[in-house]
Amino acid sequence: MRDVASKRDVEERPVVTERVVTLTVNGRSYTLRLDTRVTLLDALRDRLGLVGTKKGCDQGACGACTVHLDGRRVLSCLTLAAQAEDRAITTIEGVSGADGPHPVQQAFMDHDGFQCGFCTPGQIMSAVALMAEGRTGSDEEIREFMSGNLCRCGAYPNIVAAIREAASGGGPDARL
Repeated sequence: MRDVASKRDVEERPVVTERVVTLTVNGRSYTLRLDTRVTLLDALRDRLGLVGTKKGCDQGACGACTVHLDGRRVLSCLTLAAQAEDRAITTIEGVSGADGPHPVQQAFMDHDGFQCGFCTPGQIMSAVALMAEGRTGSDEEIREFMSGNLCRCGAYPNIVAAIREAASGGGPDARL
């Protein structure tokens, strides 16, 4: 015999479960009431107005939504906001300092490491993490560990050059 829920049983089930979530983004604390299914990407963009983090594919395939969670890069479209509670979240808006752009941001500008600019925030967030991970030993290594970030315009040579320059502190080996 088949177990079939009646229409009444379906209607009585709660459709949305909400909870209060406290997110620490770029050093600032935010308390939000969110559906438990809300992604970190949507919380950042729609609830906090931090639109630098881009929604590209919304499937974890392009890297446009890359942010840092406790200093490690994550795809915010695949991370639930509730998973980020009590953790330090850094977005592209929090990368630059009071004294100006982050060295990676400056290198991207110096090397034209962007064309349309849509992927740039995710590229920069990955590049900053890449440097912290110590994975900038060669152009091949940079390409490999940046491979999760796609650029539809094809600015890859300039992106690699920018990361190389930022990683080397702008030394003579930084230019193409």
